[in-house]
Amino acid sequence: MANWQDGHGTLHAGTHRIHLEVAASYRARTRGLLGRDGIDGAMLLTPAASVHTFRMRFAIDVAYLDRDLGVLAVVTMAPGRLGLPRLRSRHVLESAAGAMAGWGLRAGTLIKVDVPGRLTRR
Repeated sequence: MANWQDGHGTLHAGTHRIHLEVAASYRARTRGLLGRDGIDGAMLLTPAASVHTFRMRFAIDVAYLDRDLGVLAVVTMAPGRLGLPRLRSRHVLESAAGAMAGWGLRAGTLIKVDVPGRLTRR
């Protein structure tokens, strides 16, 4: 499997096409959504098995993904929380609270990610 790189792309969830930010470097994963008032679309943190919402300004949906981009679990986290690590999680997808339900993301869903300069993942 090729390494992910910081950048932008498209998240395909069912019939939904969602703007995606990819945070693959240590610096980008550490920064994540900190300092923002919201997010339009989603952010993929890779590699990642857990997240926190300390110093966050808004609640987020968190989807834990396996190596094949299958959704293991989806949770909503309020600011100031520490998420438990998921054993098989290789990636974490973050979005504004409530967005993932609208996209139909739930445990068992497979997503697809298109990132320029990278083969499509499924």
